[in-house]
Amino acid sequence: MKKYTLLYMSFFGYDVSDFIPCEVCGSQAQDIHHIECRGMGGTKQADTIQNLQSLCRDCHIKYGDKKDYKEFLQDIHNYFISLKIRGK
Repeated sequence: MKKYTLLYMSFFGYDVSDFIPCEVCGSQAQDIHHIECRGMGGTKQADTIQNLQSLCRDCHIKYGDKKDYKEFLQDIHNYFISLKIRGK
């Protein structure tokens, strides 16, 4: 398993056998997406939870790696982080 996937799972308290929801639509996530993607001129910094988001394949194809949706994805992800920090 990739380090950034482990980082995401650890922060949110998920185990490999858990249902991990897509942060956009709530269905089963298959991908941990880099919101600021490295391959398209994004950050060269180490992976951080602020840049990692669980997405189902459909949402990853529809929204991932598209500049028009980056702020949309970041806003949703910030909401999920705030819920975790508040213990909800």
